[in-house]
Amino acid sequence: MKKYFITGLVILLPLAVTIALVVFVVNFLTKPFIGIVSEYLHNFHVINKGFLLLSREQLVLYGSQFLILICLFVFTIFLGLIARWFFFKLLLSTSDKILHKIPLINKVYKTTQEIIKTIFVTDKSAFKQVVMVPFPKEGSYVIGLVSRDAPAICNEKINEPMVSVLVPTTPNPTTGFLMMYKKSDLIHLDLKPEQAIKYIVSCGVITPENPRVDAV
Repeated sequence: MKKYFITGLVILLPLAVTIALVVFVVNFLTKPFIGIVSEYLHNFHVINKGFLLLSREQLVLYGSQFLILICLFVFTIFLGLIARWFFFKLLLSTSDKILHKIPLINKVYKTTQEIIKTIFVTDKSAFKQVVMVPFPKEGSYVIGLVSRDAPAICNEKINEPMVSVLVPTTPNPTTGFLMMYKKSDLIHLDLKPEQAIKYIVSCGVITPENPRVDAV
């Protein structure tokens, strides 16, 4: 019984988390416009009756969300096309300079802008090299991902080049520690980042030598 329960849990949990995340994103994107679109469908009697197990109100709600998502998708593509135009680029540049000069707002705007650029416009070589580094003390090691060279000001303080390494936490690799190591402290591993992340998320259960774990 325990074996069957664990197997079902392994199958069900990722599916449940994925569905919950999709529902959250859809509701987040459609909530500001759902009232207007639903009223339009009601007033113009686009949907007059239910279908199968869904009532008319449910169909109106889901139909409104579907229309909103399509409109947002088209609007995003259209906005991307406009952004390539010279005038719009100039407008964005001007508004960017203005937002950088407004007190308080400039701090939030600049920080958000840097995070987005780091995530989507980052160097393709970042986080591609898997290493083993001493942490939290000499003699014990953790797996880390090399991001890039450490800041020059940090290198100058110890008169030796260092490397910035992200040490993800277990079992949630989206958080971690940003460490700086001397290049001589790095032990390079012939692993892909995906393999390292699986090892971290599984708390060491899934290893490159044993990529699959049978239910017990």
